[in-house]
Amino acid sequence: MINFDFDSVCVLSGAGISAESGVPTFRGGGKSAVWKGMPFDEISSAKMVKENLDEVWEWFDYRRGVLKECEPNKAHKALVKLEKTVDDFLLVTQNVDGLHTRAGSENIIEVHGNINRSRCVVCRKRFQMQSHHVPHDPSKCDECGNKVRPDVVLFGEMLPSGAYERAVEKASGCNLFIVVGTSALVYPAAILPEVAKRNGAYLIEVNPEETPLTAYCDESLRGKAGEIVPDLVSNLIA
Repeated sequence: MINFDFDSVCVLSGAGISAESGVPTFRGGGKSAVWKGMPFDEISSAKMVKENLDEVWEWFDYRRGVLKECEPNKAHKALVKLEKTVDDFLLVTQNVDGLHTRAGSENIIEVHGNINRSRCVVCRKRFQMQSHHVPHDPSKCDECGNKVRPDVVLFGEMLPSGAYERAVEKASGCNLFIVVGTSALVYPAAILPEVAKRNGAYLIEVNPEETPLTAYCDESLRGKAGEIVPDLVSNLIA
């Protein structure tokens, strides 16, 4: 366990933290791997937004319908507690479910966007949607009248400008980096722990299974995030 005073913390979270809230990964296995016969990476692609935006929205509204029954779990809430204790804190999440924000996280970068936001396909104005309001609203931009699309990073798209750069800056300067519930395989976010470690950060992984990152970690804690993270946070701020 950490035997030094830390004052700058960066956390990277992935699908594993939200799986315990009942959020499907939608990336493989079961019925969620396809939608009307289309693979996940086809229906969730920039190409489909251009060719059949209505179909994309049908898929995303289905996902939003699933998510409205999900609530933040103990791991989400523990990270809020850590944020309130540390002056210099940043949470970087690969998840689009919005559960960190609903739990109370404030200093957060959603590198893949948020499933309860939309944006205009032309002027890019963003709209916040109510998580319980399915189907989506609005369907058109109130500024220019064009269609809106899910404000998430789809296959074939780049990360939002500035989001990843800010995350790298924080990873480079923190002295404690915590990875929760991610396979460390989804790039470029998976690079962040490596950046932190190269710059001297103490690296902790929380995951039920070994990952490609495990060998680089100072500590690798096995188990569910909802069980491990609350205890980890309690120990850190004791």
